[in-house]
Amino acid sequence: MKVLLITYYWPPAGGPGVQRWLKFVKYFRDFGIEPIVYVPKNPTYPLIDESLVNDIPKGIQVIEHSIFEPYRFAEIFSKNESKTISKGIIANDSKQSFVQRLLLYIRGNFFIPDARKFWVTPSVKFLSKFIEENNINTIITTGPPHSVHLIGKKLKSELNLTWVADFRDPWTTIGYHNKLKLTKRSINKHKELEKRVLSAVDHITVTSYTTREEFSEITNKPISVITNGYDTEEVVSEIKLDKEFTVSHIGSLLSGRNPEKLWNVLYDLTQENSEFAKVFRLQLVGAVSEDVLLSIKEAGLSPFLENKGYVSHKEAIEIQRRSQVLLLVEIDSEETKCIIPGKLFEYMVSRRPILAVGPKGADISKLIKETNSGHFFGYQEYNEMKKSILDYFVKFKNGKLQTETKGIEKYSRRELTKEMSLLLQNLNS
Repeated sequence: MKVLLITYYWPPAGGPGVQRWLKFVKYFRDFGIEPIVYVPKNPTYPLIDESLVNDIPKGIQVIEHSIFEPYRFAEIFSKNESKTISKGIIANDSKQSFVQRLLLYIRGNFFIPDARKFWVTPSVKFLSKFIEENNINTIITTGPPHSVHLIGKKLKSELNLTWVADFRDPWTTIGYHNKLKLTKRSINKHKELEKRVLSAVDHITVTSYTTREEFSEITNKPISVITNGYDTEEVVSEIKLDKEFTVSHIGSLLSGRNPEKLWNVLYDLTQENSEFAKVFRLQLVGAVSEDVLLSIKEAGLSPFLENKGYVSHKEAIEIQRRSQVLLLVEIDSEETKCIIPGKLFEYMVSRRPILAVGPKGADISKLIKETNSGHFFGYQEYNEMKKSILDYFVKFKNGKLQTETKGIEKYSRRELTKEMSLLLQNLNS
């Protein structure tokens, strides 16, 4: 069965946006699906990770078509600001420059649903011919960017295809929407496009239970939760654990993901426990905002900080396997309760205890509890975080810091691909 995947993010793009469908494509053939991948020819990717190219199966057909990227013009005015916005790193209002505020206003109100909207019309024209010539009956669109779903909507109406829309993140309730300086008219336009897409599609897939509930209020079309996961081929068993008590965060730690009470807990432990101070290290791997770095400095943790910056996915996996404790931080807001980052599942399979901080009632708290893979805390739970970290530290000193995870096998990328493949085949039966 042939399936056409339409995606903006594809290797050599780095970051979490590329992982989900790269892994589905990697295992599709095991379940009778022959994927064809459609991607932009000249994209502006904020992160590059050449190592991910090795995960593309041999013989997979990848077709490309040019895309007009407005961010290239924005760089004429301010290279740093435009790259920052394209990465989704949006500073607090009080710390935004005039150029940042202007670019955000333009981005939010002139490029709806996003700055990749100019790829829609040429893609529909290009793909209409390709689909007919190659006898393709099923297409998948994955967003963000959610403009990709508009490609699917037009192809569906013109060619009467079976269409699955995959949402790695929600649309109008995504955390950064309220920072885009949207006018009331623009907000309504986003909601209108979202409703049109959700009403036209044959099947919707989402990565979290909260997003499924949210979308079910908008459409009566079937919605399946197929989470992100971990790849068993990336599990390395021979890596030795760090000799120090490393608390490591893997991935972006941007404005809003700033657990100040946790920083206070860690600093207080260094002052109250000399053994802890000797071996503790806070390790950050990935993009970190200036706001977060400043908070860490003000908390007194600079002597214990190792900020590694962005590394390849392979190196990130190795670092998390070595770490004593893995830190997961989500923005403390109602909108982020639905976010289940892909790294959560990679954390789980590493068998290292997870210390998660986020909004109460978050989907990640349910998964951590269900799999017995660590502990989840609200932003203000100082005493509870302190007690848990001390418990981890005592076990570390005794050489017994390990987790006994359960039921994580269903989150392997291969099992998730099996689930996705059955969905696609049932839609065409």
